[in-house]
Amino acid sequence: MDGTLVDTEDLWWDACVEVADGLGSPLGEADREALFGLSVEDAAVHITGGPGAAAVEAMLTGAFTGRLKNGVTTLPGAVALLEALRAAGIPAGLVSASPRPVVDLVLETVGGHRFRLSVAAGDSARNKPAPDPYLAAAARLGVDPAACVAIEDSPTGVASARSAGCAVIVVGPSGTTNETSGVSGTDGVTAVPTLESIDLPLLRRLVICASQ
Repeated sequence: MDGTLVDTEDLWWDACVEVADGLGSPLGEADREALFGLSVEDAAVHITGGPGAAAVEAMLTGAFTGRLKNGVTTLPGAVALLEALRAAGIPAGLVSASPRPVVDLVLETVGGHRFRLSVAAGDSARNKPAPDPYLAAAARLGVDPAACVAIEDSPTGVASARSAGCAVIVVGPSGTTNETSGVSGTDGVTAVPTLESIDLPLLRRLVICASQ
């Protein structure tokens, strides 16, 4: 969701900086990369080193949702892809490591009607990078995870989807070169530069390849 469907990465970073500064633990650029794709729980542990992380989770969620309420921007290709799936009768699930309040705010922007279901932090026994969120989504959809394609943008999300048995498309910098764009690697991950590079034939091809 964050960084895949909507442009929230800077908002998340600003929220982390605000909370860390308030705790007297300022963050640096190396922390920005480390926090990329982390759940709120893991981000709180990163900022605090462990002690008091539970309280910091609430602070991070509050700082992040406060920024989301000012509006978020959907990323290029997001709405078009979701509408193509709806038109074809292909169910879509939103699987996020973010807390439910964050997911619901984003759904207001993207359109909750475009998803059959959503899975947020706390909706499964373990969060990403464990496979539980994707396994929960597949079970609720009534499908085999191998018949699903997960679209991700972070190593944490990719690890979760792959361990659940889903084919994976990773969107972002790793898909921007001619050598990798639209190419499936041996690890079952296909790299593309943006959601605009994803269409139904590609999704069907990946599911077929995963079943062979």
